[in-house]
Amino acid sequence: MRRVRYRVALNEALREELERDERVFLIGEDLRDPFGGTYNVTQGLSDQFGLERVLNTPISEGGIVGAALGASLVGLRPVVELMYLDFALLASDQIVNQVAKITYMTGGQVRVPLVIRTQGGGYKSSAAQHGQSLEALFAHIPGLLVLMPATPADAKGLLKSAIRLDDPVLFIEHKSLYLEDGEVPEGEHLIPIGKADVKRAGSDLTIVTWAMGVKLALAAATDLAEQGIDAEVVDVRSLVPLDEDTILDSVRKTGRLVVVHEAVRRGGFGAEIAATVGEKLFHQLKAPITRVAARECPLPMAPNLERVVLPQVADVVAAAHRVVDTPSLV
Repeated sequence: MRRVRYRVALNEALREELERDERVFLIGEDLRDPFGGTYNVTQGLSDQFGLERVLNTPISEGGIVGAALGASLVGLRPVVELMYLDFALLASDQIVNQVAKITYMTGGQVRVPLVIRTQGGGYKSSAAQHGQSLEALFAHIPGLLVLMPATPADAKGLLKSAIRLDDPVLFIEHKSLYLEDGEVPEGEHLIPIGKADVKRAGSDLTIVTWAMGVKLALAAATDLAEQGIDAEVVDVRSLVPLDEDTILDSVRKTGRLVVVHEAVRRGGFGAEIAATVGEKLFHQLKAPITRVAARECPLPMAPNLERVVLPQVADVVAAAHRVVDTPSLV
């Protein structure tokens, strides 16, 4: 199977959907060539599909999302690009009060086939206003789907599925994964939304994570294997809807859970996963659930300080040891 970079896989998904459906168009800042977006994901698309289907906008996130919402309500299928997830807060009224609620408030008379692509996360010295992990804020909003792919194959397959959906999707990419490569199938490649993926099978503990956390967890699992601990890594891929069944099946098998995410611990989406497992599998847990998350402070720009704040592979390994080395509760 061929190997493709994460950002190239996203570009392929956009290209294929633009070719497949003339209602699809892209809208955002600097999407047209030669820039192709902040991280080159839309490179080459304006040359191929023209300026009417790849639209550059002023720097106005609320205006971008509002225009795309209007287009979706009259039958088009816009794909927005917001330069940073941090900037989605500038469009929060449109996203939270309009995009997520219009189908409900009209009794299903209109649908909102709208994808909002953006990128978040750190590990790139992006600092406090350009590297936040805010997925828990948007996962809290009924009516909005939240996807966070970790691999090129998942990025392509989930983006194509999102564009074909008749509901609004916040599609969060990770800036530190754009140059990562991985196997991507040739031809049509779709991944069902709301289905987690076991990236590594194991028997001693379950590590549940998403986005950059998958890379950390897989590296930690390799280190743990050398120490005699067999870790299973579950990539949720979709925060909303969440595939509880895959997570619960894994924890039933291992009896131990570590949740890893890049956002700060307090109020992070990992708490939702921990609570779900605690409610449904409390008497089957062999050790208390452990979370690995960022320290609770704004993200520093200095690389050495950023490493202190953000989760590292060693943090995941240490958390795994805490749950495995705890005397069994059952």
